Amino acid sequence: MTEPLPAEPKAGDQAFYRSLGEGRYESSSATAGPWSPKTQHAGPPSALLGRELERHEAREGFRVARVTVDLPRPVPVADLHVQVRTVRAGGRTELVEGELTSGGETVMFARAWRMAAAPADTPSLRPETEPPPLPGPQTPQTMAAAHLDGYIAAMEWRFEPGKNFDTPGPGTAWGRQRIPLVAGEPDTPLTRALTLADSNWAVAFELDHVRQFVINTDITLALHREPVGEWFCIRSATAASPGGSGLAAGQLSDGAGDCGRVLQTLLVADR
Repeated sequence: MTEPLPAEPKAGDQAFYRSLGEGRYESSSATAGPWSPKTQHAGPPSALLGRELERHEAREGFRVARVTVDLPRPVPVADLHVQVRTVRAGGRTELVEGELTSGGETVMFARAWRMAAAPADTPSLRPETEPPPLPGPQTPQTMAAAHLDGYIAAMEWRFEPGKNFDTPGPGTAWGRQRIPLVAGEPDTPLTRALTLADSNWAVAFELDHVRQFVINTDITLALHREPVGEWFCIRSATAASPGGSGLAAGQLSDGAGDCGRVLQTLLVADR
């Protein structure tokens, strides 16, 4: 029997963004998140910021080791403007920050540490938990009460057999982009990882996001090496406490094994 293939992205969405020049970008409907067709999933805009953070005054032999993204308000599916500056530049580390605005309002900002690459004789330390093999093609993913025609359809998802977004976590899933971040431009390992990173807590839905209001306020992606390839695996779990908040932590792997971690703070409230 022929294996089912994922659904195509919405007609006309050949990329998440189109560059308008001078740090301005037009957003496509593929950026729309699962909660509304009018607001973006945080993956594509955080990758857009990451793209500018790694390009800004780039230095030979330096790599982005950590990016923290803050989400002060929903990002609309509209034109965006990115601005980046250097906070501190040292001999071995440098701190850069960026801001994403729409209609004159700040909708996202981020800081990244860029570091000199470690020496070749640095020990290779790997965790005991390695990702499962990449499953074969699967039917298009669904999610209860979600908008499916934007970001969810623009990504290809492969869960463990019998699992999906609606399966209570902890969870493990492979994912990759089906369209580029910016039309006509190549993606980078960092932008590919950031495009997926905000899905970390959704892979491990352990809080009842239908009955309660659950949303992440930030995304931290820490990479101990440069990712490789298009496919990434997130193995994620959530911790939460009454009177506190939620915390989703994930191990990020690629085809070569473990490459980093994803951390998200979750607001949990009554609807």
